[in-house]
Amino acid sequence: MSDVRANRVAEQMKKELGEIFTQKLKDPRIGFVTVMDVEVTGDLQQATIFISVLGDEQQKHDTLLGLSKAKGFIRSEIGQRIRLRKTPELMFEFDEAFDHGNRIETILRELNK
Repeated sequence: MSDVRANRVAEQMKKELGEIFTQKLKDPRIGFVTVMDVEVTGDLQQATIFISVLGDEQQKHDTLLGLSKAKGFIRSEIGQRIRLRKTPELMFEFDEAFDHGNRIETILRELNK
């Protein structure tokens, strides 16, 4: 039962984070961020947010730095938008699946030539 609730909270957080990133964050270090997935633990204490950033490695690093500095603000916004007893602790990670898929697609294209 807690997995179903954790999934519902994760989906709602994913939606709200997209709005927060586009409308509320004004940090110039934060580039074009896409929330790929959110995983929430069963006890709703921690949330891992998988992001994808458009740009080179320096822009990705700067974006992750900006998001870690804004973590408290983002958590408070989530707390106001989603009514939970305790707002989950946020952790940001890059979603490597997208880059991995692009690399596989490039290899397959080269093989077909």
